[in-house]
Amino acid sequence: QAELDGIVRAAEPALVLREIGRPDAEPQPWNERAAPDSVALLAFTSGTTGKPKGVPLTHRNLLTSIRAAMAAWRWKRYDVLVHALPLFHQHGLGGFHATLIAGSSLHLLPRFDPEELLRAAERATVLFAVPTMYQQLEGTAESNRLRLCVSGSAPLGRAVAAHAEGVLGRAPLVRYGTTESGLDTSQVISDPPADTVGIPLPGVEMRFGDDGEIQLRGPQVAAAFLDGDGWFRTGDIGRLDEDTGHLVIDGRTKEMIITGGMKVYPREVEVALESHPDVSEAAVAGVASERWGEQVTAWVVMKPGAAFDPDKLSEHAGTMLAPFKRPKEIKRLEALPRNHVGKIDRRRLR
Repeated sequence: QAELDGIVRAAEPALVLREIGRPDAEPQPWNERAAPDSVALLAFTSGTTGKPKGVPLTHRNLLTSIRAAMAAWRWKRYDVLVHALPLFHQHGLGGFHATLIAGSSLHLLPRFDPEELLRAAERATVLFAVPTMYQQLEGTAESNRLRLCVSGSAPLGRAVAAHAEGVLGRAPLVRYGTTESGLDTSQVISDPPADTVGIPLPGVEMRFGDDGEIQLRGPQVAAAFLDGDGWFRTGDIGRLDEDTGHLVIDGRTKEMIITGGMKVYPREVEVALESHPDVSEAAVAGVASERWGEQVTAWVVMKPGAAFDPDKLSEHAGTMLAPFKRPKEIKRLEALPRNHVGKIDRRRLR
């Protein structure tokens, strides 16, 4: 109820109907037909870096977004999708739309249960999940028909990707998008390089701002969020991998840490820590410091049975990072705080 109340406040509605009684008169038929640029739904951002925003998405936005992904993922009418994602979020809703467009099949679980999802995956060809779901899968999906596993909504670490591959028989394919811009990039289905989010999907244009911010435009972007020059500023900082040309996301502008006057993006430090064989996942944030302004601080989840040694972890990170990016403090957690779609809630870390 608290989450629902928060969404209502963020939407700033002119009228809230909490109870709907029986009308005095018979309802009249609604004859208006939706046009491509009519608003189809009001989606909300996850609110990990601030107040959730209501995003009016049109039929054109939704259809061009999922159709581009379907082309890249070679979606066919004989595909069977399984997922346990909420339909109020674009990740889960996009799978529903793909099923309707292709005339394929969807097995939608009412809630996430690792064992039930794994059983359902044995009869599916496509699986949608977020990294925290892949991380909780155990055992093996015997004789499954999965040709594609898709991961999104949060970064997929190498350890989680390897774990998922061991359970499902294939590593998840990573895609990137936002509520305001739909699905924007995806790894190539035949050769997904690690630590990237792929290349632009058909119809998507991408460029980088002076500060490295990812900027997008195309028919999938909500018009209300385009700047005067026709581009959407994502707030994500990225670059192209020199070897593959795939997009790499280093973090969000609002999450950037200024330590001793130097800029540090949390994701770069997290990747360094997660490359340690004993670390399952990591989160990094800036903590107020009289000496540094902000101190680079890390929280790690260790793999089962692994010993926690912050000095060794710091030393390992130091082999991959500039000295000012190295965590000043590393803490251990049993699990990282996340929101309803699996994104790290850094405000709860501090």
